[in-house]
Amino acid sequence: MAEITAALVKELREKSGAGMMDCKKALTENNGDIEAAIDWLRAKGIAKADKKSGRTAAEGLVGINGAGTSAVVVEVNSETDFVARNDAFQDLVRGVASVAIGTDGSVDAIGAATYPASGKTVTDTIKDAIAHIGENMTLRRAVKLSVEDGVVATYIHNAVADGLGKLGVLVALKSTGNKDVLSAIGRQVAMHIAATNPLAIRAEEVDAAVAERERNVFIEQSRASGKPDAIIEKMVEGRMRKFFEEVALLSQAFVINPDQTVGDAIKAAEKEAGAPIEVTGMARLLLGEGIEKEESDFAAEVAAAAKG
Repeated sequence: MAEITAALVKELREKSGAGMMDCKKALTENNGDIEAAIDWLRAKGIAKADKKSGRTAAEGLVGINGAGTSAVVVEVNSETDFVARNDAFQDLVRGVASVAIGTDGSVDAIGAATYPASGKTVTDTIKDAIAHIGENMTLRRAVKLSVEDGVVATYIHNAVADGLGKLGVLVALKSTGNKDVLSAIGRQVAMHIAATNPLAIRAEEVDAAVAERERNVFIEQSRASGKPDAIIEKMVEGRMRKFFEEVALLSQAFVINPDQTVGDAIKAAEKEAGAPIEVTGMARLLLGEGIEKEESDFAAEVAAAAKG
């Protein structure tokens, strides 16, 4: 049996929103496995699915570059938001995104590419910036999308400068239709993706492991009703249909017009564009997603510094 430490209970509380005793019991029942404990809490109706990812804490900026048939989004992290507001750091992120559009979009390829302003690789340029600014930085993630014909639309939520912000979205639309129409509907869909964070474009593209995990939770919840297995199966199938509708982009209610789905909105845009439109890719980078920043006692830090 794994040791159920106070730190483990605290982590589960932050991720699930459940009470301390419920978290301790969940961890005990699942041998200290955080993810299994979250599912156990959800099955008991104690935790919500949207608490699983935990809090986002890393600083830095997300940058976007591109227009027309290709675009790239990059995430460059810094230790503090103060540095993220620094002009030199913003120029660096903007420059990295500019270099990235000429690569395959992988972090390795971007890091090895030449940064024009320095004549060095992007990796070495970032190292130089660390020495100059005095704070650790890293190119953490990047995604590039392209289409042979059509538009890759972009969106930066709450931009702090041109092409820079805390959340960046790309959406690739394949079509021979009018590019202005494609750009307009593409931006709206990108804004929708920023708001809803869909797991996949279509229901059949949702990760099988994720779908199976949801099914298992629904089964446990339905069994608590005491109904026969045949009824439980129908209940689970109904909840899975709703799950896919909620997490797949094209079946989600369009945030700009909730009376239609995203798929319906794209279908309507086809008439104005004069050609079919296919969503072939999407990317959504939220700054610091999945990173936990160490908690600190600012007053203690100041006191320690004063003691010198």
